[in-house]
Amino acid sequence: MRVKFGRVLTAMVTPFKEDGQIDYKRVESIIDHLLKNGTDALVLVGTTGEASTLTSTEKEELFKFCIQYVDSKVPIIAGVGTNNTAESVKATKLATELGVDGVMAVVPFYNKPSKQGVISHFKAIAAATPLPVMLYNVPGRTGINMDSQTAIELSKVENIMALKEASGDLEQIAEIITHTDDDFSVYCGDDALLLPALSIGCVGIVSVASHVCGHEFQTLIRSYQNGKVSIAAKLHQSLLPLLKALTIAPNTTCIKYALQLKGIESGYVRLPLVELSKEEKNIIKKEMKLLP
Repeated sequence: MRVKFGRVLTAMVTPFKEDGQIDYKRVESIIDHLLKNGTDALVLVGTTGEASTLTSTEKEELFKFCIQYVDSKVPIIAGVGTNNTAESVKATKLATELGVDGVMAVVPFYNKPSKQGVISHFKAIAAATPLPVMLYNVPGRTGINMDSQTAIELSKVENIMALKEASGDLEQIAEIITHTDDDFSVYCGDDALLLPALSIGCVGIVSVASHVCGHEFQTLIRSYQNGKVSIAAKLHQSLLPLLKALTIAPNTTCIKYALQLKGIESGYVRLPLVELSKEEKNIIKKEMKLLP
C-alpha cells in the first residue's frame, strides 16, 4: 500500500488569541514543535483545527501562512470538507491554487445524504483538483457512516487516494483495505486504535495526540513494521491512559492544554468550546507526567 504523506499525520490545532483572532506567532511555534517531534505531514482546518468556527477568509489566510512557513519541509493537507458540496468544491479549488499538497474532505454532516449523495459529493470535490484527495469518515460527528462499499467505490476515482477512517469499526476498515488497490492508503483516525489498525493493514494515523506523542507513535509504527510486535504492544499499552485522558472533553480543548504542559503555547479555544475545568486539567496533567 502506497504511503504518499507519511505515517504520522497531525491534525493541527489552530491557536487563537484571547480576542478570538488567529495567533500566527503561536502557529509558528506549533509547527516548529510538530516538525521536530515526529510529524510527517500537517492536516490543517480539520476538527482539531476548529474548522467549524473559521470563516472562509480565515481558512485561506491560514493556508497561505502555513504553506509559506513550512516551505515544503512536509506535505500540507487542507481540510476543505463541509456539508455544502458547492462550498467544498470552492474551497478545494482555492486550496489547490494556493499550493497545498492534498485535500481532506469529511463526509457531509447534519443533512445525512444517501450513499449516492455521498459518492456524488466526493466525486465533485475530486473533479475540482488534480491533487490527492483524502476522504474522512467520522460517523460520531457527521451522523452517518460511510460504509465499506461506498469507500471502495470512491477509491476507484483516480485522485481519491486515501481515507482517514474514524468509525472505530475494525471489520469495516479491514474490508476496505482488502478490496481497494495497493495505491489507496487507509489511515487510522482514532489514536487509541493505532496498533489494531496497523495489524489489519492501515498505513499510519491522522492523529490528535501526535501533538504530544509523535515520536512515540513513530516508534510504535516502526516497531510493528519491523516485527517487534511485543515492543509495539507495550508502547501502545503505556500510551492508552493518556489517549483516554485526551478525550475527556471536546476535541482540541484537551490537546491544547497538553501542549501547554509541554511548554508550547497553544492559545485559546473559540466558543462554543470552553476551557477545561480544574478537574479535567488535573486528569490530563497526571497522565502527561507519565508520558514515556
